[in-house]
Amino acid sequence: MDLTVAKKILETGIRFVANSGLRVVEIERGRVKCMMPFKDNGNHIGTMYAGALFTLAEIPGGALLLSSFDTARYYPVVKELNLRFLKPAKSDVTVELKLDESRIAELQTQADTAGKAEFVLEAELKDTSGIVVATSHGVYQIRANAR
Repeated sequence: MDLTVAKKILETGIRFVANSGLRVVEIERGRVKCMMPFKDNGNHIGTMYAGALFTLAEIPGGALLLSSFDTARYYPVVKELNLRFLKPAKSDVTVELKLDESRIAELQTQADTAGKAEFVLEAELKDTSGIVVATSHGVYQIRANAR
């Protein structure tokens, strides 16, 4: 998929995400970095709303798959996502996910053979000072489109 198109779809394709202000800061094959702005995502105690952090943790998994696999042949599914809150977030927060080329090839082969491939992505959500405010553990799949 054209990465400029992917970035636009990820930022505006789901109204909830668009309203949150989430931005795809960097996207390339095997790597994505997203940012959730603190502005307009605060809660009643002056920290980032938990739902905004959850959205920030979830969207990059799909973004990584869109940037790494042929979307005419495969589509992403999130099966499970757990978020562990460690510190209050009082600034913008970023998250980065990566898949190396060998893992991408392995998952593609598995999806071609079995119709799907499941894998885990773990990430750290960091504030502007580099402090880890939350960690995520996601179970994802790529599924082959019906032919």
